[in-house]
Amino acid sequence: MPASHETRKLAGIPIPALNRWVYAALLAFGVMVGPGVTPAHADLKLCNTTASRVGVSIGYKDTEGWASEGWWNIASHTCETLLKGVLIGRYYYIHAVDYDRGGEWAGGLFMCTDDKSFTIRDTEDCEKRGHKRTGFFEVDTGEERDWTVRLTDPEGEETKSQ
Repeated sequence: MPASHETRKLAGIPIPALNRWVYAALLAFGVMVGPGVTPAHADLKLCNTTASRVGVSIGYKDTEGWASEGWWNIASHTCETLLKGVLIGRYYYIHAVDYDRGGEWAGGLFMCTDDKSFTIRDTEDCEKRGHKRTGFFEVDTGEERDWTVRLTDPEGEETKSQ
């Protein structure tokens, strides 16, 4: 029988003899590379491009319903990851406070916040539950897996980007 018609088995699958080295090389390559492969990072980040320190809170809807979290204290001209991992929703909501000059970045969607670090479920009856009712602005990620929000000085406006 000519060598080109000879068959061998690799992982129980018959393979032509002339190609067994190709299959073995691909299998070995997969074993060597496979464990080292890491998924791409996907996060929701916020960059403070202002001259001030800012406090940031976020709101989002997940499998358990609405939630708001805060505060991230972000120094001038730095970035922080607010949520780690692949974004599960298209819309996120942000409220930020300028600690040094006063003022805030706010919007028309109201969620609950507190003065100190918090995670609050639900957006109803904030004050009755002992929280503040705070306006958040909407961030449309366009269903991207990774998103960065940039806060700018008052002369500009907040910008959102991928």
